[in-house]
Amino acid sequence: QVQLVESGGGLVQAGGSLRLSCATSGRGFSGYPVGWFRQAPGQEREFVAAITWNGNNIYYTDSVKGRFTVSRDNFKNTVYLQMNSLRPEHAAVYYCAAQVDNSATLYSARRYDYWGQGTQVTVSS
Repeated sequence: QVQLVESGGGLVQAGGSLRLSCATSGRGFSGYPVGWFRQAPGQEREFVAAITWNGNNIYYTDSVKGRFTVSRDNFKNTVYLQMNSLRPEHAAVYYCAAQVDNSATLYSARRYDYWGQGTQVTVSS
């Protein structure tokens, strides 16, 4: 069983930065792709970014390209989401998720097996 714990959310002014972390003590995490998703009130959970198990392939939704950077440290069993130049429209609960099947699409929330509890990101204008 893999338990994921997000941290690093909070309140930031527009233009500011936050770094989210997704940590686990579960075995096997270093072999799993990890995705970041977000969900704003009244909206569906949407894909933000994903990173393969070795970090060789990284994917972003178009709206965050150039602003957000995903990375991982497998020795620390942690994946990061660096968010720069934040805007009010980036506010949401951010979730990390791990996928057991390395061959599945990384864009669909339904293809992930383990989820964290989420961390709130609030951006003031």
